[in-house]
Amino acid sequence: MTNDVVELTQQLIRNRCVNDGTVESGEEARNAEDLHRFLEGAGLEVERYESAPGRANLVVRIEGTDPNAPSLCLLGHTDVVPVNEDGWTRDPFGGEIVDGYLWGRGAIDMLNMTASMAVAVKNLAQSGFRPKGTLIYAAVADEEARGTYGAEDLLNNHRDAVACDYLITEAGGFPMPGADGVRLPILAEEKGPLWATMRVAGTPGHGSMSFRTDNALIKAAEIVRRLAEFRPPTRIDATWRNFIGSLGMPAEVTAALLDEASFVPMIEQLPIGMSRMAYSCTHTTITPTVVTAGTKANMIPDAATITLDIRALPGDGADEVRAMVDKALGDMASEVTLEFTDPNDIATSSPLDTPLYDALTRVSHAFYPEAALLPMRMVGTTDARHFRRALGTTSYGFGMFSEKLSLDDIARMGHGDDEKIDLDSLQMSTQLWELLARDFLG
Repeated sequence: MTNDVVELTQQLIRNRCVNDGTVESGEEARNAEDLHRFLEGAGLEVERYESAPGRANLVVRIEGTDPNAPSLCLLGHTDVVPVNEDGWTRDPFGGEIVDGYLWGRGAIDMLNMTASMAVAVKNLAQSGFRPKGTLIYAAVADEEARGTYGAEDLLNNHRDAVACDYLITEAGGFPMPGADGVRLPILAEEKGPLWATMRVAGTPGHGSMSFRTDNALIKAAEIVRRLAEFRPPTRIDATWRNFIGSLGMPAEVTAALLDEASFVPMIEQLPIGMSRMAYSCTHTTITPTVVTAGTKANMIPDAATITLDIRALPGDGADEVRAMVDKALGDMASEVTLEFTDPNDIATSSPLDTPLYDALTRVSHAFYPEAALLPMRMVGTTDARHFRRALGTTSYGFGMFSEKLSLDDIARMGHGDDEKIDLDSLQMSTQLWELLARDFLG
């Protein structure tokens, strides 16, 4: 067993590559530099591509001996989302190890996997691994925004460096009890991130005379309340039916989770992480995340903006989401304008009947001998969507985790407080990538 993956994950956490969505943030060059330093000297050619000042992407290739053999990319990202340090038990950028867990922002999303992929590729190179198909490792910036300075930039400007037939990124691989053995979720489908900005107009006035005023902030508050209370129809589709039907839960629970009428009352009784995941798997979600209004304490604001994190189910596009917003707002719908950041950023998916799916099944048995893969919908989004659209790459979210962290734990920690990963899972993920490369690329 090696400590490389632990130490590298710690260093990536400590580099504080926090992406707040602005071009000036992220500073992923710090993580790219440490990854470069770790990988060099193993006989690997490491390429770095800077998409903006401080925004660096790193690519490593082990060229295949057969140009007709399929290629595989292990794709990790190097940025993390912001934190409110007051909500954490430990320093979110300390990379502390306590009782077998490594703490820090990105420990789950996804510096754990970015580091384990790098360690596996280095181990393979040092062993003299010569695959038939090319193995690519890419550590990219800006995944926590829209991938503009990461995956998108590589595909637009350096496509040959990352062009691949198959791709693995976050997440999946956390063991769940099934009807007849362990199930390992594999994410072959993800929702569309139809992020949007809602603009609310008002009339300016003096803050000392508030009676009968047209205050944009007050209107925005009511709009946020209506959006928070809105419940679009529950959608029980084949992906959800297969997922729930494979878990072996009590018959009455399974029945309730497969019935649109009883679904929400049932998930209200589940642990909080599971409840959130289940709701998002079966609904297009419209979440207000940022509200801005006003310029001065004694001025009634004449404008407000509401940022919406919208995650659309397959089949829902900008028109369907706009109709949902109108329904949620009712008589206030005419008070707002809605502008999508990218109205074409809809849900994507990859087929399941592929050689990579079969290879993942085989190598998973080294960790859980009776395990079966379980297709699951990614309720967020990953950089896989850029590869699916640009290249038609078959892309999955997968990993390998111990049984120390449950799905509920992982669902709560992603972008939340007190992120941590157990050290066993770090080692298992590293072993997974090595086994997969040898099995799939030969």
